[in-house]
Amino acid sequence: MPGDRTLRLQHGNRIEALCVLGTCISADVYGAAPAGAVSFSVKHTEGVNVEVRCQSPAEVGPAPGSGTRWPLDKGTVLRFSMSRASTEVNDNKVTVSFYAEGGQPINQAGVFLTGIGISLDVDADRDGVVEKNSPNKASWTWGPEGHGAILLVSCDKENPFTVASDCDDERVFSREDLLDMSRMVLRTEGPQRLPRGYEIILYIPVSEADKVGVFYVQNPFFGQRYMQVLGRRKLYHTVQYTGGAAELDFFVEGLRFPDDTFPGLVSIHVSLLETLSEGIPHAPIFTDTVMFRVAPWIMTPNTLAPVNVFVCSMKDNYLFIKEIKNLVNKAGCDLKVCFGYINRGDRWMQDEIEFGYTHAPHKSFPVVLDSPQDGGLERFPIKDLLGPDFGYVSREPLFEAITSLDSFGNLEVSPPVTVAGKEYPLGRILIGSSFPISAGRRMTRIVRDFLCAQQVQAPVELYSDWLAVGHVDEFVTFVPTSDKKRFRMLMASPAACYKLFREKQKEGQGEATMFKGYSGTDTKRVTINKVLSNNILMQQNQYVQRCIDWNRDVLKKELGLLEEDIIDLPALFKLDKQGKAVPYFPNMVTMIVLAKDLGIPKPFGPIMGGECCLERQTRCLLEPLGLRCRFLEDVCSYHGRLGEVRCGTNVQRRPFAFKWWHVTP
Repeated sequence: MPGDRTLRLQHGNRIEALCVLGTCISADVYGAAPAGAVSFSVKHTEGVNVEVRCQSPAEVGPAPGSGTRWPLDKGTVLRFSMSRASTEVNDNKVTVSFYAEGGQPINQAGVFLTGIGISLDVDADRDGVVEKNSPNKASWTWGPEGHGAILLVSCDKENPFTVASDCDDERVFSREDLLDMSRMVLRTEGPQRLPRGYEIILYIPVSEADKVGVFYVQNPFFGQRYMQVLGRRKLYHTVQYTGGAAELDFFVEGLRFPDDTFPGLVSIHVSLLETLSEGIPHAPIFTDTVMFRVAPWIMTPNTLAPVNVFVCSMKDNYLFIKEIKNLVNKAGCDLKVCFGYINRGDRWMQDEIEFGYTHAPHKSFPVVLDSPQDGGLERFPIKDLLGPDFGYVSREPLFEAITSLDSFGNLEVSPPVTVAGKEYPLGRILIGSSFPISAGRRMTRIVRDFLCAQQVQAPVELYSDWLAVGHVDEFVTFVPTSDKKRFRMLMASPAACYKLFREKQKEGQGEATMFKGYSGTDTKRVTINKVLSNNILMQQNQYVQRCIDWNRDVLKKELGLLEEDIIDLPALFKLDKQGKAVPYFPNMVTMIVLAKDLGIPKPFGPIMGGECCLERQTRCLLEPLGLRCRFLEDVCSYHGRLGEVRCGTNVQRRPFAFKWWHVTP
């Protein structure tokens, strides 16, 4: 047992000892015996349990009035414990009597015992209740049958007058701060005072001082002010022992999300210290430990219900915002407009931030991940989002160069999937990178490591460096459905576009004109015939299709998808002077998904019978799934700057109902 220890008995003396309930004290009887002793007997008060361990099982007959005697063999040990706490110091005792040959008493040794109960407790079974002395409190396991306490990173900001997040502040300003934290209870039971030479301390390892903070009430009768007693600048705290049966409430917060140097587990210890005499340092005689896992940051896929849609107000996107507002109203969520004094001319809302959340049994709140790719929106997440029950986290590279792939249009997450029998109930993160054998652009390592360290949405790296902007949302997205699969994966497809155009050409629609009403700079008349006769464009799109197909194979394998789970949306690309692909017409895959309502970039495809054939084809593919397609004109606002509807918007969604600790990574 933790806290088991050995005492040295001395014949002719009585010593004092503190016995923690649930632990045993061992004493060498043979070494304490006086010369000439051949047997011994034991007496003890009712509150003490005594066990005699002899090398020989034989007993010596009881002497009158002295109880059972045992032979005094080398290695004979007494083990005693206490099952209930003392009400006074030294109110229990154990007496060992030694006997010579013939049963003549020689001498005695004794121990005065004070029983004390100490238990550091947490919500180890994740039901919201801090159980007393749970057998699982010092370990952590995953899965539905797992156990172990959970911490939230206090990355929100309850006090509007502080600059930093709560986890960067060593003060608690309101009771709302405490509601983010996990309760930890130190339960003690014993006499009104500890015997002299003993004290109780709470402490954390040096390696975890920047990962966990512990708060305790100071001056409970004057305003319930809570102070940090463990954290970055304090590794231990001396507990004020109050006597009797007491429960001391501590509140614990995480200071850091898991990352490549921190697996997410933290331990807190309480020790009973003893000093043998004045001038001798204290030594621990009992330690109790609890373990927490810091809750991860979790992304939300398109299949979860939207709560808020964010868009930047620019001089040239008034009509776009009007269309988005109509779409948002139909979807039943709220539109949040970021005005110029905050966005400072930056329209790329999706690239700046990624919405997610963190979750513990006692609470959940949204957390925004800030991209290292800072533009004019750099201040937006801290100034407009960080606040009560809305957290903020960022990862900034120290030495790596930041590229377009560090923008969060290059960060996506799939809906829940099952791959070869392994479940990913929170989906899998998708990030774009360079082709494995090339030395192209990649998302910075610090962000990739952060995403991997969360453990619950195992990332998949795709090949996106073939694109000029290089974002995964340019060729793949997900939409919710109401059938058994629950979603479809949409992919940009030049092959599907060429197939559609050839069909229309055979139907005699070869002169159907594209880009009617298009507000871009290129106003030349473009027909289906011209597109199909452009060999350079065709070769470029054959290359693009190969790049997309490579990703398609990766996604099918890593997400456990079949061909029937994938829908190809018509798309065309062209290569710039650096050989990187840009959309030939607005890319419909880069859409905004608000439950069943889709805000799709208006493609300005060939007009037939008063309708764009690309829009008609997309409706035919998606509307049978119960989805509603609304095509938004984004050429002037976004497409002309190599972005689309999704790039200029961002969606905060409801969290998963699934409990992440039920995952088996």
